[in-house]
Amino acid sequence: MAQYKATPLYGGAMTVELPANFQDVSDIRQVPDNQEVFLDKSGFTSIVFDILERVEVGAQKSDQDALKHHLSDILEDDAERAQTWVSSTAVLSKLPPQTPAYTLFATQHSSPDRIARGKAPDFTGILLTLVRLEKQKTDVVVSINVPHPPGEYDPDEVDPAKGKHGRLLDAALLYRDRILRTFEIRDWDLFVEE
Repeated sequence: MAQYKATPLYGGAMTVELPANFQDVSDIRQVPDNQEVFLDKSGFTSIVFDILERVEVGAQKSDQDALKHHLSDILEDDAERAQTWVSSTAVLSKLPPQTPAYTLFATQHSSPDRIARGKAPDFTGILLTLVRLEKQKTDVVVSINVPHPPGEYDPDEVDPAKGKHGRLLDAALLYRDRILRTFEIRDWDLFVEE
């Protein structure tokens, strides 16, 4: 079972418990001010926190559409090789109870030529959480990215259509559950209110 540690985000304006074996990427390279990125020291999984401008939804769109919009931003040009398996509402235990939040699980398959050249994993599992802060005109997006390189997982244990996630995604689901229970905004002045 993973050990967790309290981790400050954005200079302590937010906190969350993350696996103790994840390293802050800003210790290694520059990270944009609106992001916090953590990488598994002994694997390939990353956890990314993004503070983004709120995606506005109108009469024909919903918060679920905003969630899909953020997923397509993450996937960029590879959206056609992605599939969403599960999408649902979420509760973040340490945020006000009326705070809208959503999760989804998607997979993105690498192009066959990139896999053949050894440049990409077979697929990447993406556990996305969206927290909608309407008053602050902000979306907080948490993305747990779980690459599955050949030889690092058992393909017989992974079948999202049947609810089989395998060892790597099962661990990531536990990380997400811990984030949902421990993510806290301590300084709301971080956000510019209008």
